[in-house]
Amino acid sequence: MSTPSMTLFHAAASPFVRKVRVLLHETGQAERVALHPVDLSPIKTDAELNLGNPAGKIPALRLEDGTVLHDSRVIVEFLDHQHVGNPLIPREGPARWRRLTLASLADAIMDAAVVARYETFLRPEDKRWTPWVDAQQDKIRRALAHLEDEHLAELASVFDVAAIGVACALGYIDLRLPDLGWRERQPNLAAWYAEVSQRESMLKTAPSVA
Repeated sequence: MSTPSMTLFHAAASPFVRKVRVLLHETGQAERVALHPVDLSPIKTDAELNLGNPAGKIPALRLEDGTVLHDSRVIVEFLDHQHVGNPLIPREGPARWRRLTLASLADAIMDAAVVARYETFLRPEDKRWTPWVDAQQDKIRRALAHLEDEHLAELASVFDVAAIGVACALGYIDLRLPDLGWRERQPNLAAWYAEVSQRESMLKTAPSVA
């Protein structure tokens, strides 16, 4: 087993972290990266994470030379250039922009789900804003309906950056918004997710948190 040359700052439940970790497994790079857990919240930071990453974002990837990359989109792009297999992000042409746009939609679902989680779990009950949560959940529902109606064939064609993002977004919804009831509305997307969730990369990165 090789010694890890990079360090990934992560929180176990983060869907953005999971996206990076799934890509690492899919591209055979997991052993190159040591996992460094951090305990964060919107009002709690981590001094080591902030070095070279002043916004304190996760995931953050510290390279062998000490350089720190942050934001999952930057990290997955970097890692996709570090392996010898087929790229998980098309390098050029219309396919690149289409898959990156689909991956961006997956990120938007994650963003909305994380915001809804913060509002309902971390914010004091007397300060919670129900219309805000409803708006985030509506955003998620619109996005999932769009995936069901327009993009299932694309998702099923290859487990690349777009499919990884969608799978991680759905996993986070199941973890943090289990009452959303998305499977009843998007049965075909649910069937796709049931299949890809059994991939080794998804099983090894499944969060087990309270």
